Amino acid sequence: MATRALPMLSFVAGNYRNFNARATRDALYAYWDHVRAGGRMYWAVAGAMSSAQLGISLAPAIRAGLIHGLSVTGANLEESLFRLVAHKSYKDFPEYRYFTKRDDTKILRQRMRRVTDTSIPEDEAFRAVEKILVPMWERATKNGERRFWHEYFYELVLSIPRSKHEGPAGDCWLLAAAKANLPMVVPGHEDSTFGNIFASHVKLGECNASIVKSGIEYMARLYDDYRALSRGKGIGFFQIGGGIAGDFPICVVPSIKYDLQAKVKPWAYFCQISDSTTSYGSYSGATPNEKITWDKLTERTPMFVIESDATIVAPMMLRALLECRANPKAADTIIRDSRKETARFRA
Repeated sequence: MATRALPMLSFVAGNYRNFNARATRDALYAYWDHVRAGGRMYWAVAGAMSSAQLGISLAPAIRAGLIHGLSVTGANLEESLFRLVAHKSYKDFPEYRYFTKRDDTKILRQRMRRVTDTSIPEDEAFRAVEKILVPMWERATKNGERRFWHEYFYELVLSIPRSKHEGPAGDCWLLAAAKANLPMVVPGHEDSTFGNIFASHVKLGECNASIVKSGIEYMARLYDDYRALSRGKGIGFFQIGGGIAGDFPICVVPSIKYDLQAKVKPWAYFCQISDSTTSYGSYSGATPNEKITWDKLTERTPMFVIESDATIVAPMMLRALLECRANPKAADTIIRDSRKETARFRA
């Protein structure tokens, strides 16, 4: 019965025994342990995960209360919106590995912007959203308003009528996050298409740069968000990829401790999915132990590194966690039995 009710969790328990599979299984179990006990989880999302349609599994997880805060790149933020309003106009290029420069020039002339094996339509995505977002910036300039980058997108996505949705609303993680008013930071939002568009309107004197709160203000806000989210059982950190989306929010713990000189709970869990290899000076490929030396994690923090493709691993983990949320008692039984089996082989 448990297997039929929780097919993904049962599959992981039965098949994921060693190597990256084992790391995936153990990270999944520890994630469930944490939220089952009342803990919270903060996600850091780098890469082009919105274009890869992670929202199909991420949005339900937000609605189910499995994700409690987000740090995302500006590209992931806007591309979740693009998938909602322009999904039918996307084009896929599964043979991209064999493209020539001439092939990609043809794609450019089609007004498509390729992201690996898919592409964002210039007119139906960028330009359509621009017509809504730029007037919002102009009104904010006129009224002297100041907001965080994601707050403009929260307002925008909530205002789009269902008749204008091309992609399923249930698959839009930005819409799910906006409805939940999820705490969010978008570090380095200038490095995105709409960051560039905003800069152009500032340069032309049509918008005031001050209407968007700065990255420093994001960190100041994160101090308060972290303190609230870490109450009780604490908050864990789940990271896809590397770079600023991960490094910015994880620094909040040592900053509260050393810069504010205040008490702070350490991160209660850490997992990173990355296909970056460990190398000299690479943040994406750094092992979690390195973060201990920066006081971001402690030796008691449950730590997991899954060296794999996040487009494969993250949806599987989220599906299993959704099964756990829907059937907690059955999930606990499967995980307990799996751990007992594993314990037999421990040295």
